[in-house]
Amino acid sequence: QVHLVESGGGTVQAGGSLSLSCTASGRTDVNYNMGWFRQAPGRERDFVAAIHWSRISTWYADSVKGRFTISRDVVKSTVFLQMNSLKPEDTAVYYCAADETYGAISTNVANYDYWGQGTQVTVSA
Repeated sequence: QVHLVESGGGTVQAGGSLSLSCTASGRTDVNYNMGWFRQAPGRERDFVAAIHWSRISTWYADSVKGRFTISRDVVKSTVFLQMNSLKPEDTAVYYCAADETYGAISTNVANYDYWGQGTQVTVSA
């Protein structure tokens, strides 16, 4: 199993930037695809971005494309989400997740096996 811990959330004005981190511990010798999801109050958990375990490919939700960047440091077992040009509609709890199926990137919540506890991101108008 792997344990995920997110950090870096906070409050920022619209147009600002935040950087989230997610550090894995436990069985980090397994190659996981990693994803970021978010959940706003009263809404379902939505896909934001994902990165293949090889770092060869990434995928983004249309709503964040061009503004968010996902990356990972394999040595530090950490995945990052750089968020620029933030909008009030980006306000949500952000979760990182690990997919141990060793295949293509998935945008489906159900395909991810491990989840962090979440970190709040609030963007004020």
